[in-house]
Amino acid sequence: MESAKASQAKSPDAKFEVNGLDLWYGQTKALNKVSMKVEANSITALIGPSGCGKSTFLRVLDRMNDLIDGVRIEGEVLYDGKDIFGTADVIELRKRIGMVFQKPNPFPMSVYDNVAYGPRVHGFHARTSAERRALDELVERSLANAALLDEVKDRLHKSALGLSGGQQQRLCIARVLAVEPDVLLMDEPTSALDPISTAKIESLLDDLKMRYTIVIVTHNMQQAGRVSDCTGFFLHGELVEFAATKEIFFNPKDQRTENYISGRFG
Repeated sequence: MESAKASQAKSPDAKFEVNGLDLWYGQTKALNKVSMKVEANSITALIGPSGCGKSTFLRVLDRMNDLIDGVRIEGEVLYDGKDIFGTADVIELRKRIGMVFQKPNPFPMSVYDNVAYGPRVHGFHARTSAERRALDELVERSLANAALLDEVKDRLHKSALGLSGGQQQRLCIARVLAVEPDVLLMDEPTSALDPISTAKIESLLDDLKMRYTIVIVTHNMQQAGRVSDCTGFFLHGELVEFAATKEIFFNPKDQRTENYISGRFG
């Protein structure tokens, strides 16, 4: 049987190439020899039972695990062909690789200021009228790209905490888009939302992949089947199988994948 690692070949179209990735939390090994390539302008879904390593893997891609004491990482992660653990500027890396979390986390400020926060932190000044217009345009464009502008255009300067859960999550997506990233990482972005809000975000993802590379962790296998181009199945820190989503769901190569997809465990 071909291993997940052996099936990966270097590609000039790969946004990420991960080779032999191991990760430990102290003495506990959380990822074991994970190898994968993520194509540019695609949606890659990561599935598997709780505690299987998929969120840990996602956080490797923007080096958020650096913030956890006792983490040790071995292996290679290339982003646009460059090793993220080498000379990469972590601040610049996290600007280019945005993260959307499981629960909406708008800041306790206006809708406008939520979206403008990132650009301001990264030096986008609005001292002159021209600069203020440019920031206004950036905020509106980011909200439009997150399919939210029409719903909030009359309340831009009111608290973001008054938005619904689904609107708050799309606001968090707009906040990430405002710093003009290259990649969107999403960790269970719809698990706390109702079905209507979930459908809006799934529809949004299909539009966003034209401009961004998206990696999404989800417990919802139906969602993975609907939105993703490729899917990786994690189990006990191992990437058991990685392939086109249709292949994973309808013709898995590994019995463990088939057992999970069919609901025999997990």
